[in-house]
Amino acid sequence: MKYLSIISICIFIFFSCSSTPESIALFNGKDLSGWHMDIPALDDNPDSESAFIVRDGILVSLGEPRGHLITDEEYQNYRIEVQYRFSDEPGNCGVLVHASTPRALYKMFPKSLEVQMQHEHAGDFWCIVEDITVPDMEHRRGPKEEWGITEGKKRHIQNLTDGSENPVGDWNTMIIECLDDAIKVWVNGDMVNYGNKCTASKGQIALQAEGAEVEFRKLELTQITSLSEQI
Repeated sequence: MKYLSIISICIFIFFSCSSTPESIALFNGKDLSGWHMDIPALDDNPDSESAFIVRDGILVSLGEPRGHLITDEEYQNYRIEVQYRFSDEPGNCGVLVHASTPRALYKMFPKSLEVQMQHEHAGDFWCIVEDITVPDMEHRRGPKEEWGITEGKKRHIQNLTDGSENPVGDWNTMIIECLDDAIKVWVNGDMVNYGNKCTASKGQIALQAEGAEVEFRKLELTQITSLSEQI
């Protein structure tokens, strides 16, 4: 019986240590609990319609008035899976990671690193008063002397591949992994961007209202201890 007890304990420890990390849904399918909005146009017109709504169990960024939906909590060392689509017309949107100071750029964008969702550019990086280093920087960002993280500077870093997005109206899956100072991005299973030496390693997560209607049906976050080689 003594040996059986030892075996039972070892089995328990093995399964406890090797269990899959628990994921949390950032969107509950019902309302915007856990999120808050920062929409500059509402400062003077607080009774104006919101840019973010829940419709038929889907989180919708209406695109206007422009601004951001931001998590109440900060996160660090995580994978976020985002399922989204442009339901009608192609347009622009983005997932902002490591978000902090509100309205740090153009009195609109919070300090952050944007993972682009704009149609045909999903997975590009935009530096928003934070910075990141990627392979082949000058080819993907432009002349080094023009790089910067504020207004008028080259803040855009192109992704590694084209053609990963599905047609407008179809759902896309974007996975973003943030670990320490590294960020890695997949779109529909293709690894489309990777960088390190990011100037932030934690913060809030934000979704944009940037002129186009975008639907989100999944926003799921999982803590990680290493970056994935593939998804």
